[in-house]
Amino acid sequence: MYRIKILHFEKTYLLNELIKIFLQPDQYELTDDTTDSMDDADCIVFNEAGHSDINQIKREIYDTLSKLTGQKPEWGILTGVRPVKLCGETYELLGDADAAVAFLMENYYLCEEKARLIMDMYLHQQEFCGIIEDKSACVYVGIPFCPTRCVYCSFASNQVPDAEIARYLEALLKEVKHVGKRMKETGIVPETIYIGGGTPTTLNAGQLDVLIETMKTSFDMSKVKEFTIEAGRPDTITEDKLSVIAGHGITRISINPQSMKARTLELIGRSHEPEDIEKAFAMAKAQGFDNINADIIAGLPEESVEDFVNTLTKVIELDPESITVHCLAVKRASKLIEQDPGFHYKQAELVADMLAESRRILAEAGYEPYYLYRQKHMAGAFENVGYCKKDKDCIYNVRIMDEHQINMALGAGGISKMYYPEENRLERVPNVTNYQEYINRIDEMLDRKEKNIFKEVK
Repeated sequence: MYRIKILHFEKTYLLNELIKIFLQPDQYELTDDTTDSMDDADCIVFNEAGHSDINQIKREIYDTLSKLTGQKPEWGILTGVRPVKLCGETYELLGDADAAVAFLMENYYLCEEKARLIMDMYLHQQEFCGIIEDKSACVYVGIPFCPTRCVYCSFASNQVPDAEIARYLEALLKEVKHVGKRMKETGIVPETIYIGGGTPTTLNAGQLDVLIETMKTSFDMSKVKEFTIEAGRPDTITEDKLSVIAGHGITRISINPQSMKARTLELIGRSHEPEDIEKAFAMAKAQGFDNINADIIAGLPEESVEDFVNTLTKVIELDPESITVHCLAVKRASKLIEQDPGFHYKQAELVADMLAESRRILAEAGYEPYYLYRQKHMAGAFENVGYCKKDKDCIYNVRIMDEHQINMALGAGGISKMYYPEENRLERVPNVTNYQEYINRIDEMLDRKEKNIFKEVK
């Protein structure tokens, strides 16, 4: 057990995220200089010099723990979700791509491959997505229901009777109508719309029709460039639901296999077979969808590199326009962390090999990386990367990671973000996560947006 003490810095939890990349929680004990329980002679002490710059302290932690463990995390001292956003801010400050890459490597300890990846990605995003128009927004609508809960899931994903879904939809439609009306009155115009979850296709065809039609009549659709619905779970996809979605002119959906190995699907709590994934793709193609995303996960229980490559190869054969490769993240609210709290640490080397194969195979198949984000507790502390065919980038994904636009999030668990461009500042405006609380407190949710978003619009 390592004993670690951090001096002259109150928010030690910000530094603890970096320490956890090197050491498992049961391998060390952490305190700050307000606690005298540790003898400094018997522990690793950081920030004796009293630096106020958190990055300076992080570099000290990285250098020490790297020597101690032999690990050299490729993302250096970064623990945040949005490295591409940081890269963009660095580029805008320095005005030169090579200078920005060098700065990231020197100050944040990124390896050159990661620094160049996010630099190239940022420049690609700027070219494809273009300038964000004043008072534009991305709109997210959350459906917090799934047929079963996957072992790694920490999202709002409830298994409920049909009557509960109907109650939720009634409250959600109230928020859609109110927010759409106030957006029109304040001049906020959607650029992208994304219905996610959970699994939106948990709704039946009639409910989907009502939801989409209400959104189309409530929001100003004149500048919407992209409308996405996560079909997600193949066991919720039917011809009548796809027909409703296609009938509204929506062409971008997600069908998320996660794995094409039957045993894995069973282990993670999915109630479908690989053949159901193939059938869902066939139905979607027959309905004319020409922008399908597929999610897969590296590091799932009992999977080998060969299993992962087999999944990726089969998914490519289904010909989606984009493929997102996620690293398994074991969150505190998931079943998997109860089963094995250290699971993602054990998967690090395996996931590194899987990601290397994904980069090679997807490049050969004509997919290029277009967006990236990271999460806590990821296997190997790596990254999630979205790959797409030419001109099939998801603008919504890029914008929410860039965080230079209003994010209007509706439904249980939605977190809206009011953006102040003059200050380059965001203010979070959350809805409650529990769907029953959301139903009971829907008027309060509308009032939060009124006070913290609509009354702030200039």
